[in-house]
Amino acid sequence: MIPQQPFSQYWTSNTPFNANATLQQLRLWLSAHPWFKGHDVDAWFNVPSETLSELQSEYNQQWVSLGQQLITRQPFAFSDRRFANDKWSEPLFGSIAAYYLLNSDFLLRLVNAMPIDADKPRRRLLYLMEQTIAACAPSNFLASNPEALHKMFETQGASLYTGMLHLASDMREGKLRQCDKGDFTVGVDLATTPGEVIYENEQFQLLQYYPMADTQYQRPVLIVPPSINKYYILDMRPETSLVRHLLEQGHPVFIMSWRNFSQEQSHITWDDQIQDGIINALEITREISGERHVNCVGYCVGGTLLSTALAVLAARGDRDISSLTLLATFLDFKNTGQIDVFVDEELVAYRERTIGGQGGPTGVFRGEDMGNTFSMLRPNELWWNYTSEKYLKGEKPAPLDLLFWNNDSTNLPGPMYCWYLRHTYLQNDLKSGDLECCGERLDLRALTMPAYLVGTKEDHIVPWDSAYASTKLLAGEKRFVLGASGHIAGIINPPARKKREYWTNTELPEDHHAWLDTAQSHPGSWWTDWFEWLAEHGGTRSAARKTLGSENYPPIEPAPGRYVKE
Repeated sequence: MIPQQPFSQYWTSNTPFNANATLQQLRLWLSAHPWFKGHDVDAWFNVPSETLSELQSEYNQQWVSLGQQLITRQPFAFSDRRFANDKWSEPLFGSIAAYYLLNSDFLLRLVNAMPIDADKPRRRLLYLMEQTIAACAPSNFLASNPEALHKMFETQGASLYTGMLHLASDMREGKLRQCDKGDFTVGVDLATTPGEVIYENEQFQLLQYYPMADTQYQRPVLIVPPSINKYYILDMRPETSLVRHLLEQGHPVFIMSWRNFSQEQSHITWDDQIQDGIINALEITREISGERHVNCVGYCVGGTLLSTALAVLAARGDRDISSLTLLATFLDFKNTGQIDVFVDEELVAYRERTIGGQGGPTGVFRGEDMGNTFSMLRPNELWWNYTSEKYLKGEKPAPLDLLFWNNDSTNLPGPMYCWYLRHTYLQNDLKSGDLECCGERLDLRALTMPAYLVGTKEDHIVPWDSAYASTKLLAGEKRFVLGASGHIAGIINPPARKKREYWTNTELPEDHHAWLDTAQSHPGSWWTDWFEWLAEHGGTRSAARKTLGSENYPPIEPAPGRYVKE
């Protein structure tokens, strides 16, 4: 039996930490945790006595200082936004928050002092400790949250009732919603760019858009979005829609809309998504546009799928691709960031047995599970702040389109997901040149078309050094651009907002730090740089074609189509 999460009692009392006793609790906890099975856990606790003495001395001094501040009833002030409200300045609640922050810092310093040589166990321990610390914040509990208590008395208990309704709703959906389900309607508020569905199969619908310029480039743009979320991240509101901006630049645009896979599609494999998904969409785009040379764009796992599909085509002798753009995309999975703490052989084998069809049934990997996992990677920003606001205070989250999309996740077919998990996150052999896909040997070095690669500086899903690593795998002319912010906000950054910055460098040194050291900073959006680059690969311009589809692929229904609403 695994012991309960340690240390929580210290945040509800005025008992100071003791370094040696804390290490003993940690030893019991880690010895029983399945993540650390097979490791010499005892060796991790040989922290030098002088280090422990120094930590304990500094801690005791600060603990006494806070006690004096409480006794003399001096107000508290915090830079931590969880405790930024004036109500936390009062001595009682302020001292609770102050002791919590002191204890949190002490625990992290203690863990960092432990001699753990192996990288993954260290990161797993830090992850567990950070999750424990975030969960135990006094702002997460009614009795120690002065804002929630004030709201409860002010509303005569109505805020708590509303909070329970929020909790019940989220439990029914199986996820903590960061934006209310009714705040937006796809096709009304979001994904409103005019277009038509011109093809569909059991995996995806292919959308083609009406032109928004008098003349258009010769070569179309085919966009492959991530299959774990809905495509409209690239077609949100008109002012933030990448699709609309491309159309206004004069590019003919096609985009895949993956369906929300159910048990009926649980048999679909990685090869199926490559052949019947992306390669199929590319051939239809070529036929409708009358152009073999297409500009291909992939975002996140959509970029991984797209690159795989183009490598399969290259092995078959088809290299007629005008350009490749990869937005926050893994090809080399050497550094997968925090998500790596979850991935090991035991997890992957379990998924293969339960949903992957290997010795067991096929099923789907729930999008809610992926969404919750990514939210927990940033617990204070994407999890516990919402539990405090929604459940304790009964407040409705502010309507934000990016968070609405983030909650609109899709399921993945089990066999496809398991292949992806094993050959990328676990084994990192997608880049090896030895894998077989769709009957072909997969060699990413066969991708010789011009490539535009985008990473974002604060991306916790695709760390930017991993996005940069693609420059070593692709054989053609490459341009790497680094955007500010994270995985979503760093990509969806329209020029008109004049927000953030981006970095460029014509040199591509081996080390990503060396690239950044000599990179040039530019204010605003990287979109302007990309539009200039993409225009060079668009071919000639002529009068815009007003009709969509073709004789073989007539329009089925208006965009955004049915699949995105499932």
